[in-house]
Amino acid sequence: MALAVLNALDSARTQWYHVTAIVIAGMGFFTDAYDLFCISTVSKLLGRLYYFNPDSKVPGKLPPHVNNIVIGVALVGTLSGQLVFGWLGDKLGRKKVYGVTLIMMVICAICSGLSFGSSAPAVMTTLCFFRFWLGFGIGGDYPLSATIMSEYANKMTRGAFIAAVFAMQGVGIIFAGLVSMVLSRIFLSFYPAPAFQDSPTDYAHVLSTQPQADYLWRIVLMIGALPAIVTYYWRMKMPETGRYTALIEGNAKQAAADMGKVLDIEIQAEQEKLAQFKAANEYPLLSMEFYRRHGRHLIGTMTTWFLLDIAFYSQNLTQKDIFPVMGLTHKDVEVNALQEMFETSRAMFVIAFFGTFPGYWFTVFFIEKLGRFKIQLVGFFMMSFFMLIIGIKYDYLTTNKYMFATLYGLTFFFANFGPNSTTFVLPAELFPTRVRSTCHALSAAAGKAGAMVGAFGVQNYTLGKGTKDIQKAMFFLAFTNMLGFCFTFLVTETKGRSLEEISGEDGGGETAGTQMTGTNSSSVTR
Repeated sequence: MALAVLNALDSARTQWYHVTAIVIAGMGFFTDAYDLFCISTVSKLLGRLYYFNPDSKVPGKLPPHVNNIVIGVALVGTLSGQLVFGWLGDKLGRKKVYGVTLIMMVICAICSGLSFGSSAPAVMTTLCFFRFWLGFGIGGDYPLSATIMSEYANKMTRGAFIAAVFAMQGVGIIFAGLVSMVLSRIFLSFYPAPAFQDSPTDYAHVLSTQPQADYLWRIVLMIGALPAIVTYYWRMKMPETGRYTALIEGNAKQAAADMGKVLDIEIQAEQEKLAQFKAANEYPLLSMEFYRRHGRHLIGTMTTWFLLDIAFYSQNLTQKDIFPVMGLTHKDVEVNALQEMFETSRAMFVIAFFGTFPGYWFTVFFIEKLGRFKIQLVGFFMMSFFMLIIGIKYDYLTTNKYMFATLYGLTFFFANFGPNSTTFVLPAELFPTRVRSTCHALSAAAGKAGAMVGAFGVQNYTLGKGTKDIQKAMFFLAFTNMLGFCFTFLVTETKGRSLEEISGEDGGGETAGTQMTGTNSSSVTR
């Protein structure tokens, strides 16, 4: 029971508006990544500024529990925002709540750089409060951007378009390192200071920590508001997706008119046929019918994203602690506060540029050739393989920094040319229109639960710990990636098929219980 409006969207040639939609949705992910990961570049600076001990012979550091909260509170907010905005996206429409997420991100990014008081507890409380709500807004972007892009795209390029939106996360991570690196270098040129170990013992904390650095970390966090401000107007100009207007609101005529304005296609409104289509797909999320049709897929997308994010966020949020071991940065006593931030940001930029960034775009270029399933399987396996090598040969690698950096960079490459991209794409394709945003939100929230395991759990093994503890962390991450490899068999290939064919909304699609895992089942007789 194919509808003309859906056939037109699936078969539409790639047009300028598709590119525009990628940029509009992608800038949200650029902002998301910048806001989530820039905290890693300033967290050591916060420790020097607010948690130094005059009697200590090492620079100040955030206490482990404070560090975990500062790093992880945005992830808690992101998880909450994903669930709330994902549900609202299905209930109210994608467009109606799409702009709200950006408004929250702008306000909270700016407020993250403010402080209600000058003491360490006051500064950290303010920072954590606004970063929670920043994460809440970021969370809404995950299901909404993925769903909007999947519903705009044609079936032959849909995966590449969704992956391109997500690839802007890689650009955001690069800019988090780049902005921090450039600004810290500028501050350092104006405000030089001796290294901690070169300062008189009684004044080492004061002399090696430039007071102007208190402005630097605030500026870095507040800059995250700029791309969101630029994007807001264009988001408000986007029409509601044709699939939502037709299938959920039941207005085929409006869907045809909206899509006709932005895409060069002719769409026929079929109101009577649409009523039959809706009647066949009225089952709610919490029903046995949904479980029969899509339960296995939902379990698959949630578990794989959960397991992936344990490793992915552990890598990104703890790399500042591993950089000194790799020889990419000096030990904290050998540099002053701004120099430490500069070196951490530079190392983050280099790893992101050569390891993280290429992986995203390899996915964009190959996802429609290789398929989501193969890319995810290979990615999980290679991440597990390289992390296992790092764990086993850790002592040797600490004396060979180039080999260490190469292996560490390859784990990032295969995370992004692998499950970090595909776990975002698949939930936007596997589920029916009426619950697509919610199911993507549930999958993404499971991912953020995994990220919290990395931020609050795995990070404890890298905060100034010894070789054995970091080895344990690597063995654990290799194991979680291998579990992700196994759970990938719960999802199916979606390449080259329409959303309605994949979800069974057209009346002839396969359910989760009958689909052939990992194969393109468009050839199955219907």
